[in-house]
Amino acid sequence: MASQSLGVPLLLRDALRRIFSFPIMLASVVSFWVFIGAGYSVWDADIWWHLRNAEYLFTHLATPQVDLYSYTTNAHPWMNHEWLAEVPYFLAWKAGGLMGIYVAFLSLLVVIFLGIFYYAARQSRNLKAAFIVSCYSVFLGVVSFGPRTILFGYVFLLILLFVLAEFRARGRAPLWVIPPLFCLWINTHGSWLLGMIIFGIYGMSGLVEGSWGRIEAVRWTPRQFKQLLVTAGASVAALFVNPFTYRLIFYPFNLAFQQKLNIGYVDEWASVDFHNARGKVVLILLAAIFLGAIFSRYRWRLEELLLTGFALYAGLKHIRFLFLAAILLAPLLAKLLDMIPPYRPEIDKPALNAAVMAVLLAIMIHRFPSQEELAAAVAKRYPTQAIAFIQKNGLKGNFFNRYMWGGYMIFFCRDVKTFIDGRTDIFEYTGVLKDYLDAEQLHGSLEVLDKYKIRYVLLSPDLPLAYLLKHNVGWNPIYTDEVAVIFERTTPALASSPVTLPAGGAN
Repeated sequence: MASQSLGVPLLLRDALRRIFSFPIMLASVVSFWVFIGAGYSVWDADIWWHLRNAEYLFTHLATPQVDLYSYTTNAHPWMNHEWLAEVPYFLAWKAGGLMGIYVAFLSLLVVIFLGIFYYAARQSRNLKAAFIVSCYSVFLGVVSFGPRTILFGYVFLLILLFVLAEFRARGRAPLWVIPPLFCLWINTHGSWLLGMIIFGIYGMSGLVEGSWGRIEAVRWTPRQFKQLLVTAGASVAALFVNPFTYRLIFYPFNLAFQQKLNIGYVDEWASVDFHNARGKVVLILLAAIFLGAIFSRYRWRLEELLLTGFALYAGLKHIRFLFLAAILLAPLLAKLLDMIPPYRPEIDKPALNAAVMAVLLAIMIHRFPSQEELAAAVAKRYPTQAIAFIQKNGLKGNFFNRYMWGGYMIFFCRDVKTFIDGRTDIFEYTGVLKDYLDAEQLHGSLEVLDKYKIRYVLLSPDLPLAYLLKHNVGWNPIYTDEVAVIFERTTPALASSPVTLPAGGAN
């Protein structure tokens, strides 16, 4: 009896030491850092039409096959290529409104960055270095912080990397996971193509063997290569398990090669600007890799070199892929920090770890937003009051709306069809996106409004087009607040009287 009574406290103490260990404490710091970086960012412009699509799915048990939300492309064939990723966000919305959306995307971010932490620590065998890299990665990934469908793609990417890295290192891993992973991935987000590229990099890196300076490659054994080929074939077959068959497979290629205006207009497709804060963060990344390559004695594996090149190319060309770069480069950066002393479990201090975790938890509870604070954050970026004005007064007719507000209108102002919204592909196919950009950039704005028989215009009051309409006799502002202004057409034809814009107004 005495030995049993002594054993219970010992088991409890061991459990507490594991719970409040140094690795768990570092993981809690990573989670806290993600929470700080996320802020109240529930306002992603696309989340609203994603919610409307998921609502349609649950109502009709089918995905929309044509455009249902705009009048400019109404009934035009359209493919909802991210339909599966919309479901969790919609369920979160039904469960808790904005708070549900916030908890859902914050949980995804925490899972991703804890995955980066684990991936870097396992590959580098340096817990502290992996922790530093994971915290730094938040600065790279913040471009996609918010309720984004691509977050599911990054979860799948980490799973793929775990399996492939394990297979490369040990010659055995659960490759059977990969085909169903791609089946889910293609129905969730177009980033599945990135996964296929990475799978291909791992496969090709084992086709040669040799050593070239500090670069080395090891050839796959015949058995390993056969396993990879079978996995690749099953993964390609799994891509066809989707509601749109081959059309969904071709969509990422269509985006890359056909949707030029989309890529040219949307900010996250821009290249890295080294003059802003994000550019400075990327410079740190480039300097770390450059200096590490020169001064360290680290020997590069061929797949590691190819992954680094792919990550840097994608991240520098399009800032949205800095998140991808953060994931792919985390193990390498952790290895280059090998001068940091390793974690020593024997000197762990559970009491101190518990204190740090308690402080972080207290700060998170104090800073955790309320439903009202999230609603206020949304109201600062979307025309909530203007929408209420439209509904109260029953405004009817063709609206010209700001691109970023189209999705919000789709979900909250259902009696009014949009001119344009975040489903940029369909508007580029039909020429509507070009007309929108011409109007926004004052290239024949009045002619565009005439072409689509626009009766109302919903814009931010500080846009050049708003200034143009404010000083045109054919339009009258009927509603104005700090976020939005609504103009109503007052004459059958738009006046073309000259307008002098303020200095810099057309930029």
